[in-house]
Amino acid sequence: MRTVSNRPSRQPKWSLEAVAEYLGADGELLHEQGTLVVAGVCQDSRQVRPGDIYAALPGTEHHGGEFVAEAAQRGAVAVVSDRPTEILPAFVVKNPRKILGPLAAWIYGDPSTSLDVYGVTGTNGKTSTTFMLEAGLAAAGLRTGIISGICVRGPDGVSEAERTTPEACTLQRTLSAFVDNRVDAVAMEASSHGLALHRVNGTFFRVAAFTNLSRDHLDFHKTMASYFDSKAQLFLPERCARAAISVDDQYGKALAERVTVPRLTFSSLGASADVTATDIEADQTGTSFVARHGSWERKIRLRLLGCHQVDNALAAIAALRIGGVDIAAALDGIENLDTVPGRLENVEIGQNFLAFVDYVHNAGAQLRLFPYLRSLSKGKIIVVIGATGGRDPGKREPLGRNAGSHADVVVVTDEGPYHDDATALRNDVAAGARLANHAEVLIIPNRSDAIRTAVCLAKAGDIVVVAGRGNDHVMNYDGTEIVFDDRQVLERALVKYAK
Repeated sequence: MRTVSNRPSRQPKWSLEAVAEYLGADGELLHEQGTLVVAGVCQDSRQVRPGDIYAALPGTEHHGGEFVAEAAQRGAVAVVSDRPTEILPAFVVKNPRKILGPLAAWIYGDPSTSLDVYGVTGTNGKTSTTFMLEAGLAAAGLRTGIISGICVRGPDGVSEAERTTPEACTLQRTLSAFVDNRVDAVAMEASSHGLALHRVNGTFFRVAAFTNLSRDHLDFHKTMASYFDSKAQLFLPERCARAAISVDDQYGKALAERVTVPRLTFSSLGASADVTATDIEADQTGTSFVARHGSWERKIRLRLLGCHQVDNALAAIAALRIGGVDIAAALDGIENLDTVPGRLENVEIGQNFLAFVDYVHNAGAQLRLFPYLRSLSKGKIIVVIGATGGRDPGKREPLGRNAGSHADVVVVTDEGPYHDDATALRNDVAAGARLANHAEVLIIPNRSDAIRTAVCLAKAGDIVVVAGRGNDHVMNYDGTEIVFDDRQVLERALVKYAK
């Protein structure tokens, strides 16, 4: 399949004077060099094209200003940054990251105003909900695009995602390319990082959906209050026209009271809400429930596995209903969605036990997943688990403890330590697993060996779940990326060792 373009087919043409006028008091133009035409904006110096403004932003390890010369060599006509430069005409602003989204949107013609953009935020369920939204929108007859942590896909092809929510320049270019390809509606993940770092500034959402909030990303946000506030930014009236909000946790309830735009609430746990689910049943072939909204109701049978997919489906249903989409047709599409990569993905070669790969990487997601797996198991649950480096260290012990409480065997392994001590990561998770005083706990540093061990231990009726990475295909060891796909490694182990 062709790679999706994140550049519009029609190049914009703006003068530096027009850009200066747009920025107004926010930007001072230094070292203007005659009449130059602006055709785009880019914050990766390696991807700059002739006519681009290069956005030189402060980063965690480097400042984009270090790469202005490279951007100039590639054809950049100006720089927007918090630092002046003598190399190119420069727009110096106090917070370039904050203004970059609106600037890019303006340069590319405010593409989100020509699209029905459905944004999804929350700790868990963003990707599955986004895939459901895309399936529903397409089944309702709309020409669709998707921007997720797995892929960016439009009518002209698909590309692997670099991050959950693209950087501001990339996002606006992608939306503009969608407009050029006559896309009607876009389903998009809006991560807390993306919101806090202003990546979605300049994007207007027809509907913003909230799935849930539990502990995660505190290495970045520091407190749950800050984490919640980042999510809540998506629901400001200048950001979205309507909202769909789960009220199954305290944060959703607070958000529902806070928002001022029209909204639908939803619940699968019996809370008072506009859209509800009852008669929930889940087995190894799918998940069924009855959805209700006022006098409307429908029995729904999902092909996706797990009771937690009911929550995601309700998010999609509420968003589509308040978005004005033909819900009967949309639900046909949602029911036909058979997989979301790396989300409880079944790996099956005819073995006499179940084997899954799942992205579950925080305690909240574990508490949604493990009871479902126990309901399927006729034998033992064997979990392969680790903790990614560079993340909230407070997550490690709970990850192990939850696995140890629900599984019979916990195989602790590496999950990509980045610059952290891999041994310390494993020991923290294993300590949590042993606290549960329930499961056998093994520590096997090599992830391939850990997966092989889990497969070799499995007997008829057991369940093996390789947790934490989902569809990710690289692991990072001290800055070195190693190609590693849990699904492929699990399948090879099944072929070689499954009984």
